[in-house]
Amino acid sequence: MTVDGVSRPGLHSATLSLEAGACAAVLGGSGSGKSLFLRAIADLDVNDGEVYLDGAPRSAMAAPLWRRQVVYVPAESGWWRDRVGDHFEDPDGVVGVLHRLDMPAECMDWAVARLSTGERQRLALVRALSLAPRVLLLDEPTSGLDAETTLKVEAILHEKMAGGAGILLVSHDGAQARRMAQTHFHMTDGRLVPDAAGNRSEAP
Repeated sequence: MTVDGVSRPGLHSATLSLEAGACAAVLGGSGSGKSLFLRAIADLDVNDGEVYLDGAPRSAMAAPLWRRQVVYVPAESGWWRDRVGDHFEDPDGVVGVLHRLDMPAECMDWAVARLSTGERQRLALVRALSLAPRVLLLDEPTSGLDAETTLKVEAILHEKMAGGAGILLVSHDGAQARRMAQTHFHMTDGRLVPDAAGNRSEAP
């Protein structure tokens, strides 16, 4: 995926490249523009610039097709039906991932209203993974999870990267960024810049 000069109110023109099977991390303080950046790439807000997937421009694709290939998982996931399983195209097909994240298969029958913050985060990630996306846009995907579950999430994400998925990770956790990402960026006042120190730490 190539992001070419994407901008919107609150976000200055931003450019980056993300190879298949790679992870890029974006760190920065609250309100710095990190989430706006992910939303712009996902085309959820009006924005300028272009994003390419394997050379194909976003502007040439229908929005639903783009958002199935480039999937955004916000820090606070959206749920529009009462029952968890109604948000999944194939609830039976995600049982294995659910178990790896300490969620029982029966959670598909739970009411969304009973979910804790951590359960919502895990289920939102499973829902995104079930679409087999080319790129995952993850906004603080483990902020509500304990250390053990965070490592389980990261293990699954590393497997998806090994299978060719790209990940753009927004995080406040520098240690997580170092574990996950090969390239690092910092967002300040809507400006995205390479994090030279972080990238040097990953260099061979």
